[in-house]
Amino acid sequence: MQLLLYYIGKARDDHANAMAAEYIKRSTRFAKCEMREIRPARFDPWTRHAGATKVLLDPAGHKFDSPAFTALVGKVEREGRDVVFILGGSEGLPPEWRSRADILMALSPMTMPHELARVVLAEQIYRAFTTLRGHPYPR
Repeated sequence: MQLLLYYIGKARDDHANAMAAEYIKRSTRFAKCEMREIRPARFDPWTRHAGATKVLLDPAGHKFDSPAFTALVGKVEREGRDVVFILGGSEGLPPEWRSRADILMALSPMTMPHELARVVLAEQIYRAFTTLRGHPYPR
């Protein structure tokens, strides 16, 4: 299993980006994980990751709590599939991508900066892996 966290747009807050990078780094103990900036005009996740589960973050998406998110990560891991999480930039995601997503997911009903959303998602990824492995972190 490979887990990829893609985001659109440059990170303006180096501290937030460092926090997200730290959680992704910790997650590499459990699976191959990466975080990268993408440009939608030059990147097609459906071509590049044809067999992966594509989870797009969207405020109107399905609301997951931590146990449901952990179940999602566990499911794709058991299936041996890769999972790609994509966070939009200040303009959101390309409209045509939403209809092609395997899952639309909302992090919170609250509005937050994209850099903070990246940190929240990266932390939840780490939390999911540690929960699945019985690690003491989530307690």
